[in-house]
Amino acid sequence: MASLRDIKGRITSTKKTKQITKAMQMVSAAKLNRAQQNAQSFLPYTDKIREVVASIASSGTEVSHPMLQERPVKKTGYIVITSDRGLAGGYNASLVRSLLTTIKQRHKSPDEYGIVVMGRIGRDLFKKRNLPIIQEVIGLPDQPEFNDIKNIAKTTVEMFADEVFDELYVWYNHFVSPITQEVTEMKLLPLTDVGEGTNTSAYEYEPSEQAILERLLPQYAESLIFGALLDAKASEFGARMTAMSSATDNASALIDDLTLKYNRARQAAITQEITEIVGGAAALE
Repeated sequence: MASLRDIKGRITSTKKTKQITKAMQMVSAAKLNRAQQNAQSFLPYTDKIREVVASIASSGTEVSHPMLQERPVKKTGYIVITSDRGLAGGYNASLVRSLLTTIKQRHKSPDEYGIVVMGRIGRDLFKKRNLPIIQEVIGLPDQPEFNDIKNIAKTTVEMFADEVFDELYVWYNHFVSPITQEVTEMKLLPLTDVGEGTNTSAYEYEPSEQAILERLLPQYAESLIFGALLDAKASEFGARMTAMSSATDNASALIDDLTLKYNRARQAAITQEITEIVGGAAALE
């Protein structure tokens, strides 16, 4: 049976842990608010580029671009967005597990795909499993800007144009609510559905529709990657806030249980002392 000192020590250490998880929960909640604002404020930019590209694609003029055209798939690229830190529940585990299952179903050899990974957790897991990592970026800030991923986004899109990859997918956790994140696969390239469900407006293009398309399409693809990153960041903070809230609740329950044990042990010790005193007094009579 644990001594009073041992139980008291466990209560003290659990209270300190509770303070840490509570602080992390509050910090994650504040970061979540800002991450949601960043993701929402970026949507109009992506929507406008999509609208212009869709307008050109549906204009009936003879315009073409490799990013709009499907070709036989010899190699697939996966852009995977994970976090740099843990303590976020199943945020990373569910994403990586779903991706590995999909890769196993689609590919027979590592030569058939390559991975572009964002985040230390994903990078370490993929390296541990000897998966083909083509590019990586770690240490992204909590509130990233486009310049933080500009190089990796540009070079990945260029790999499709150079036919290193014949198709590109983005894997990330889509934010639904602080307690719900959906593992999402978004087909990035080729942009075969760019005009679907989009209300197009009439535009006049200078110098030409083809020239505008060649400039806009890479920017649009890069913006989709950045938009997925912003969405993933909101999911990360929501998952971490929920995980820390659960940890705080568990710590509270453990403190209550330990306090009850401490009081019972203390009461038993006092009863034992009283019994010994009474027994000693009776022996002296």
